[in-house]
Amino acid sequence: MQKGNIGVTTENIFPVIKKFLYSDHEIFLREMVSNAVDATQKLKTVQLKGDFNGDMGDLTIRVGLDKKKGTITISDHGVGMTEEEIDKYINQIAFSGANDFLEKYKNDANAIIGHFGLGFYSAFMVAKSVDIVTKSYRDDAKAVKWTCDGSPEFTLTEADRAERGTDIVLHIDDDCKEFLEEGRLEGLLRKYCRFLPIAIAFGKKKEWKDGKQVETDEDNIVNNTNPLWTRTPSELKDEDYRTFYRDLYPMSDEPLFWIHLNVDYPFHLTGILYFPRVKSSIDLQKNKIQLFCNQVFVTDSVEGIVPDFLTLLHGVIDSPDIPLNVSRSYLQSDANVKKISTYITKKVSDRLSAIFKDNRKEFEEKWDDLKIFINYGMLTQDDFYEKAEKFALLKDTDKKFYTYDEYKTLISANQTDKNGNLVYLYAANPEEQYTYIQTAEAKGYNVLLLDGQLDVAMVSLWERKFDKTRFARVDADVLERLIEKDDDEKREVDADRRLSLATIFESSMPKRDKTEYHVETACLGETAVPVMITQSEYMRRMKEMAAIESGMGFYGEMPDMYTVVVNADHRLVKGILEAEDSTCSEKLRPLMEENTRLRARQDELEAAHKGKKDEEIPVPEKDELNTLKERIEAIRHEREDILRAFAADNTTVHQLVDLALLQNGMLKGEALANFVRRSFEVL
Repeated sequence: MQKGNIGVTTENIFPVIKKFLYSDHEIFLREMVSNAVDATQKLKTVQLKGDFNGDMGDLTIRVGLDKKKGTITISDHGVGMTEEEIDKYINQIAFSGANDFLEKYKNDANAIIGHFGLGFYSAFMVAKSVDIVTKSYRDDAKAVKWTCDGSPEFTLTEADRAERGTDIVLHIDDDCKEFLEEGRLEGLLRKYCRFLPIAIAFGKKKEWKDGKQVETDEDNIVNNTNPLWTRTPSELKDEDYRTFYRDLYPMSDEPLFWIHLNVDYPFHLTGILYFPRVKSSIDLQKNKIQLFCNQVFVTDSVEGIVPDFLTLLHGVIDSPDIPLNVSRSYLQSDANVKKISTYITKKVSDRLSAIFKDNRKEFEEKWDDLKIFINYGMLTQDDFYEKAEKFALLKDTDKKFYTYDEYKTLISANQTDKNGNLVYLYAANPEEQYTYIQTAEAKGYNVLLLDGQLDVAMVSLWERKFDKTRFARVDADVLERLIEKDDDEKREVDADRRLSLATIFESSMPKRDKTEYHVETACLGETAVPVMITQSEYMRRMKEMAAIESGMGFYGEMPDMYTVVVNADHRLVKGILEAEDSTCSEKLRPLMEENTRLRARQDELEAAHKGKKDEEIPVPEKDELNTLKERIEAIRHEREDILRAFAADNTTVHQLVDLALLQNGMLKGEALANFVRRSFEVL
């Protein structure tokens, strides 16, 4: 029997391992099984080289659980180790001073194992002692047993083992008993080892018999040794990809399509990326791509390897060339990562472009699901925008699809305003904005449908990318003002009627918190609607951006500001003015006559005072001017009171206001009930 100390410079190495790696302690099983796989793969290599001529036999790696003894055993039939190899690979830790080590890695709990050859020693995160029973494949090799209780001291003795290979026996510590639960252990095996290239057995398969589960004689193999991404695409069918997707994501809908990655130079990378079918923003989840290193699960946090917009995809990536830190749990950035990210972006854009060119109809059918990924990519990566602008689509309210260039050609002739700007009209909700869409189409304009989660941000991007272009929602203003033409006839409403209509309709608008209405009058023609409500394109867009983008909360707190446009040409509006004249003229006439006299005198005084210094103006004239202004203001209030009283009793005014609100989905609760009641009364 040999006794000795493990080659480290401090007795505190094992407490350090346990302390620093405890938060990630479940990876011990991955490290143990990965070592067993490596040992088995090495045996295949030495056989190929002719250094081993024996019978390979069953190479299945077996994970055993003995709850009574409190042990987990990982057994392989790989190359095994000689006594000298144990001394070289187990007893000598490439470690140079605990103090330097602690100082360097105190903030990185996962930066220990790989840098210092400590993969095996991760066992001590969960085990109070570890046995290695091993026998090398070499001729005349003796079996040996290595035992360590978590201190630097170990024992090495001869062992009774007939077959080559290695058993690692972990005597689980009292504070890690969770790993002695069968379900917990199998869950970790399926998480970290489900695609390892050597079969891994965990106990026996079970079946229901006489109302209870009983073990069969068949091994419970927990992994798929030949996962789809390791196979050649030409030998696979669409159903193979769909089956693999269902295996990875059992509760998900069928994917839209997939991309099989396979590159050997200048780095090695394989994998399959799926475009999932997205129903809502709730379904938009990152961390669905699983990263593997030689079929060993590493992480599902792939930021840095996959461009940010593609982290919304699902699937697997496997590469031995992605630099990982020692516990294989986190990524480190370097030139290779940049190359891999660029390659994946190009591969995805090439695949999308190919589908668009080969089967545009299929591409259009999937566009509503695809655009969240494509738009996200265009918003976050300029190089992807340059590729995607050739196949990205715009959809109009008739559900017709256009590329960017096709749509520009379609609207250039008719939707260019007098300043040479191309105006893209769009709607966010075809049902709520139906009337506005119909009005635009009647003028020969085309209206886009922008109802996606990122369309608000895309509008801003398009306005930056497209030359002399402006986007306007169809309900942002009167159509004639959205696309102004040189030949538009400008007709103004006279000041008196404008003031009357503004007062009548402003007084009839509902009073709501954080909502403001401004009434404008316009001559829109007899066939246009009598009253319409619009919302400023700028303010509405800012508020929508505030809802999805941090740092813009100021806009979200601002009130909703609407413009109420009253069409002075409409017969109903003319009727209101006629009713106002007959009802209010006797009260208003003396006020307006007085107002005219007072304003004439005000103009006379102001003209006389023009160019004079304040001290040069006689005090009586100053007082008279102030009195005039106060009386004119009082007359204005009196007039407004008379008009408000008229509006309060005018059914047509209330009906028009409610219809405009209803058209915009803004009539609710008691106001809606009153409108319905009033409508019945009118009928």
